[in-house]
Amino acid sequence: MSKVLFLNIPSHGHINPTLGLVDGLVKQGEEVIYFSSDEFKEKVENAGAVFKSYGEKSNFFVPKNKIPSNSIINDLLNRIDEVLNTSEDIIQYILKQIEGIKFDYIVYGSMFPFGNVISQILKIPAISSFAVFAKPKVFMSKNNEELIKNHPAVDTYKKLYNRLNEKYGVHMPPMLDLFFNKGDLNIAYTSKYFISNMIDNYDDSFIFIGPPIYDRKENIEFPFEKLKDKKVVYISLGTVFNNTNDKLYEIFFKTFANYDGIIVMTAYNIDISKFDIPNNFIVKNYVPQSEILKYADVAVTHAGMNSTSDLLYNNVPFVTIPIGADQRYISGRVSELGSAISLDKDTLTPEILRNSIEKVLTDPNYLDNIKKINNSFKEAGGYKKAIDEIIKFKKELKVKL
Repeated sequence: MSKVLFLNIPSHGHINPTLGLVDGLVKQGEEVIYFSSDEFKEKVENAGAVFKSYGEKSNFFVPKNKIPSNSIINDLLNRIDEVLNTSEDIIQYILKQIEGIKFDYIVYGSMFPFGNVISQILKIPAISSFAVFAKPKVFMSKNNEELIKNHPAVDTYKKLYNRLNEKYGVHMPPMLDLFFNKGDLNIAYTSKYFISNMIDNYDDSFIFIGPPIYDRKENIEFPFEKLKDKKVVYISLGTVFNNTNDKLYEIFFKTFANYDGIIVMTAYNIDISKFDIPNNFIVKNYVPQSEILKYADVAVTHAGMNSTSDLLYNNVPFVTIPIGADQRYISGRVSELGSAISLDKDTLTPEILRNSIEKVLTDPNYLDNIKKINNSFKEAGGYKKAIDEIIKFKKELKVKL
C-alpha cells in the first residue's frame, strides 16, 4: 500500500476534521506520517498515524497578532507577510525530517501554506483538506484590491517566489491562495447545499463529504451527571480568537446568571480566575463537544466551521457571534438559510443575547431550516465517500503512469 505524508497547521479546527480521514486511510492499509505540534501527538496516534513533531518550528504557525481587525483581507495579508518571512525555515525543516522516505502522495490542510510547494518538491500528487472554505475573493472589493497592491506582503511574496523557484524549480500558488491551497483532489467538509451561494468557486476536483463526524477517542473527564434532566446551554468561542474579548465572557455570565439550567462553556487557554462565575456555569478549558451536544438545548458559537457543522448535525438551535477569519462568512450563511441568528460582538448586550436565544428556541422555523442543512450533510457521504474518492484517485494516477 501507499506511504502518505500529511501536513497540517497545529490547530484543533484543522487537525480534528482530518482524524477520520487518517483513520480511514490506515484501515485501507496506508501508512500515514503526520506532522503537527506535540499538543496533538495523542490525537494523531489514536487515529493510527505515525506522528512527527514540528518541534520548535511550531511557533511558525502562531500569529503574532491574534486580535482580528474589521478587515478580513488586511488580517489575511498581515498573516501572509508573517508566514512568508519565515517560510524557508519550515520547508527545510520538514524536508530534513523526511529525508530518505519515498512518499506516494501528500495530504495537507488547505491552510498549510506550503503544502502545494512541498508536493512539487517531492514530485508527488496532492490532496487538500478544506476545513475552511470561504475563499479570499468572497471578501474582495475595489478598496481591497488597492490594499493588496500596496501591502508589503506583495514584495515579500515575489522575492520568496523567485528564491523557491531558483532553488527547487517550483511555482508557489498565487499569494492570496497560500491559506487556500488546492490539491489535485480537494475534500470539503460541508455540503453543496450549504455553499450553494458560492458553488461556482469550486471546480470538479472538489468533493463535498459533509461535516467531519468521527469518534476521536478523546478521554476527557466531564461531569455529565450534572446535565441530566436539565436545560443545557452550550457556549464556545473556539480556540483561536476566543481570548480577544473579555467583554463577551462578562456578557455570557450576566445573561445566564439566573438561568434555570446549566451553562457549559469552553474557555480555551483563558485565565478564568478574573471572572465572577455564576454557580450554574461549568467552565472548562476543553470539553468533549460532540457528547455535550447530545444534552444541549441551545448554543452560542463563534461560527467556526467545525462547531457550526456539529450544531447543525445535532439539530441544536443556536446564535452566532463571529470574531474573525471565515467566521463572519459562515455566520452570515447560516442566517441566510434561516437556521440561526447572527449577532454583532461589538454591540452585543445581555438583553440582545437573551432575546435571541429565546427566539431560536421558540420559533420552529429555525429548527426546520437546521434540519434541511442536516439532511444535506447526511446525504453527502462522510468519510466513506472521501476514502472511496481517494482510492479512485490513486487508481486513475496508476493508469496515467
